[in-house]
Amino acid sequence: MARVVRFGVSMEEELIRRFDGLARERGYATRSEALRDLVRRDLVREEWADPGAEVAATVSLVYEHHEHHLADALTDLQHHHHGEVVSATHVHLDAHNCLEVVILRGPSAVIRRLADALLSTRGVKHGGVVATTTGKNVT
Repeated sequence: MARVVRFGVSMEEELIRRFDGLARERGYATRSEALRDLVRRDLVREEWADPGAEVAATVSLVYEHHEHHLADALTDLQHHHHGEVVSATHVHLDAHNCLEVVILRGPSAVIRRLADALLSTRGVKHGGVVATTTGKNVT
């Protein structure tokens, strides 16, 4: 584990009160842990701002499984980007709807374009991206 450095932070009373409330709601044991996560979140955002930085993401897609062209189109996209697709999981939500979760890793610009292509595929009812880090540059 990395060496921990203590430092002081000054802020308005109302701001720290709201921060403490938010930290409690999210289950943080200490202000320090909550603050560390805020810093990490910004560091990950910076990684994503660099088009060449290696990042990771999950893309969740909900679609009707009876639209066979759609499943084929999503599979073709994933095969075309086999270097960035780490894994894909397909779940039948009910008799008509499927949830597909695709895990991606690669340069942020490529991952962003691939995620956009998956989400904008005709027939996708809903989707979302969770942009995260590989963890290499975040302690």
